[in-house]
Amino acid sequence: MKALLLLLFLAQLCSSSLIPEREKDPDYWRRQAQETLRAALRLQRLNQNVAKNLILFLGDGMGVSTVTAARILKGQLQNRKGEESLLEMEQFPYVALAKTYNTNAQVPDSAGTATAYLCGVKANEGTVGVSAGVTRDRCNTTKGQEVTSILRWAKDAGKAVGIVTTTRVTHATPSAAYAHSANRDWYSDGEMPPDALEGGCRDIARQLVENIPDIEVGMGTGLPGLEPFTAGVASCPLSEHTGTLLWGCWDAPKDAGTSKGCGYSPKDVAPTLGMLLPPKSCWYSSLGTLAHPKDLAALPWGCCNPLQILTVLLSPTHKGCWLLGGGGGLPGGRIDHGHHEGKAKQALHEAVELDRAIGLASSLTSAQDTLSVVTADHSHVFTFGGYTPRGNPIFGLAPMQSDVDRKPFTSILYGNGPGYKIVAGERENVSAVDFAHANYQAQSAVPLRQETHGGEDVAVFARGPMAHLLHGVHEQNYIPHAMAYAACIGSNRGHCNAAGRNAAS
Repeated sequence: MKALLLLLFLAQLCSSSLIPEREKDPDYWRRQAQETLRAALRLQRLNQNVAKNLILFLGDGMGVSTVTAARILKGQLQNRKGEESLLEMEQFPYVALAKTYNTNAQVPDSAGTATAYLCGVKANEGTVGVSAGVTRDRCNTTKGQEVTSILRWAKDAGKAVGIVTTTRVTHATPSAAYAHSANRDWYSDGEMPPDALEGGCRDIARQLVENIPDIEVGMGTGLPGLEPFTAGVASCPLSEHTGTLLWGCWDAPKDAGTSKGCGYSPKDVAPTLGMLLPPKSCWYSSLGTLAHPKDLAALPWGCCNPLQILTVLLSPTHKGCWLLGGGGGLPGGRIDHGHHEGKAKQALHEAVELDRAIGLASSLTSAQDTLSVVTADHSHVFTFGGYTPRGNPIFGLAPMQSDVDRKPFTSILYGNGPGYKIVAGERENVSAVDFAHANYQAQSAVPLRQETHGGEDVAVFARGPMAHLLHGVHEQNYIPHAMAYAACIGSNRGHCNAAGRNAAS
C-alpha cells in the first residue's frame, strides 16, 4: 500500500509540475501585467448610465475559497491545469468584499444575510424581511418591523421581476424578497407554533402568494407549505392573487429539456408561480441524473428553463427587469447544501454551473444597460491546501503524508462537519476510500452532523452601469442600495436627473 501511494504521489508530482513553456519566459508575465494595466486604465471612463435591468446572482455559501477551487475545477474540466483559468464572474471589472455578520451573530445564517443584500437592512439570524427589532420565534415583535426588498422597489418602478431558484422558493434566500417572518422555518402554518398563529403571523408560503401578487416569475424546487395547492401534474389556478401554479416532476434524464408536466410557455402566461420537483437524488449537477447539460439552456426545467425566463423578463414590453438568480436562482442554490454535507465535489460542481449561467446571462444582456452583481450570502469552513503542485487534481491528494500520523490526506478539508471519522482509534486512511466519488465527505477537524458556515467576508463581483460603486469593503446591506441607485429605483432618486446620467432606453 505504501509503495502504491508513493507511486501515486510521484505520478501526481511529475504530471502536474510541468510548467507551461510560455510561463518560463519573463516577458509572458510582463505582457500579461501590461494588458491588465491597460484594461484597468480604461475603467477610468466610468459607466454612469441608468441601469435598465438588474440581475443579482447569489451563490449560496460561495465563499472566496469556493470561488478559487471552482476556478481550478472549471479549468480541469477543460483539460487544463486549472489555476490559470478565469470564471465568468472573475471577468467582471469591479470587485468588493462584503461583511456578512448578522446583527446578533458573528457567523451568519442565510436568512439574516438575505435580508441584508435584498432589503438593505441588517437583521438577526433566522429572521427574514424584518429589522433587528424582531426576535427569532417571537411573532409579537414583528408588527411595524417589516422591511421591503429591492424586488418591491423594482416592481414599484414598473420593472418585471423574477426569482428563479434551484432551492425551495420558500427558502430563506428567496423568501427575504417577499416575506416578513420572525422565523425562516415557518414555511407553512404546520411549522408555526400556536402563539404565532394566534398572534396573526402568516407563514412564508402564504406570503409568497399574497405579498407579491404581480411578480412575473417565481420558480423553485419543492413545495413546503404549498402542497395543498397542487392538483397534479398540470397547470392549475392558484388563487386570485397569482397567475398559474406549475407542477412538474422529472424522474429521468429523458425528461430533461422537455415540457413534460409543464404545458406552458413563459411567453403565454404571466405572472407565474412555478414549482418543479426533481427527485432528491437528482438535485446535484455532478450526480448526472439531472446533470445540467453542457448547453445550460437545456437545463431540466423543461419549457420553464431559467434562461428562457430571463429572455422573457428582458422583453421590450417591460421597463427593464430585476432577477434574483443563484442561491436563490439558477444553478447555485445547492453550493451551500454540498458544503453542509461535507461533499465538496457537489458544492464545486454547483459553483461551476452557476458560473456558466452567469456567462450565458451576460451574453443575453449588455453592460451598457444591465447591472449584474454576483455575490454570496456567507462562506463555509472549507479550504484546500497541503502544498499541492501546479495542476494537482482539485479533488486529489496532497503530495505528502501527515508528519504526525503518517497517513495521506486530501487537499480539500473542512474545519468541521460529517467527514470526521476515527477508524481503530486513528484518523481514517483516505487511501482506503474513493475520495474522488461525488458523495465523498472530506475529512474535517471537528465532528458535526452538518458542517457550519464561515464568518469571513465574501466577494462581490459587478459589471454594468454604476458597477464601480461596488468596491472596497462594505457592509452586506449596502449591495441593494448601490443597485437601486444605479437603476434609479427605491427612495434615493434625487440624482436621477443629474447631468452626466443617461437614461436607459
